[in-house]
Amino acid sequence: HLLSRHKAISFVRCAFQMYIFLVFGMAECVLLGLMAYDRYVAICHPLHYTTIMNWHFCSYTAGAAWLSGFLNSLIVNAFALRMPYCTQNRINQFFCEVPAVIKLASTDSSEAEIVVFVFGSILLLVPFILIGASYARIGIAILRIRSAEGQRRAVSTCGSHLLVVSLFYGTALFAYMRPSSVSSATGQDKAVSVFYTVVTPMMNPLIYSLRNKEVKGALRKLLSKKTTSPNT
Repeated sequence: HLLSRHKAISFVRCAFQMYIFLVFGMAECVLLGLMAYDRYVAICHPLHYTTIMNWHFCSYTAGAAWLSGFLNSLIVNAFALRMPYCTQNRINQFFCEVPAVIKLASTDSSEAEIVVFVFGSILLLVPFILIGASYARIGIAILRIRSAEGQRRAVSTCGSHLLVVSLFYGTALFAYMRPSSVSSATGQDKAVSVFYTVVTPMMNPLIYSLRNKEVKGALRKLLSKKTTSPNT
């Protein structure tokens, strides 16, 4: 759509785009919280890991993450799309994002803005609390490890997840936990939305794969070849 000359989108397609975007975004919030709990069990209860993080627990929690995404997205979109859109039709955004679409309503949108703020806060804060509690316990457990090698391995286990959480939550909290009156009409919001919808997902595979020893070994070989090449 960004590369096409025709930048218009129908109302139905815009609504569908908002719904799918929120489903994946909200599900990712819950999954990041579950991943933090997985790290907590792996470090604080390593002998019971296979018992606690069994197939049934993982499948049920993953299903709950997706179900929460579908249901919450449905509620938020229902409040956003029930308002009349009769006057403005130009979205000040690269895609159909809920806060940007609500601003086009031809009536008072305070109710929909409150719903978006409340549900956005719940879906962001509840997993964030789980992440914070998990890493607080992990931090205490790491401090109790006497060997430096053991501490390094524990930190390495959590490093990639912490980096992804920082990238995702840093921008998502900025975008969805601010009242509409505080939201900027300049390009600041656009830059933030592009970051958490394009940059962060693009970097996730690279961040997680760097924990793999074979990937790191291949990367070191590639960098050593470039530094020792006679043409450089």
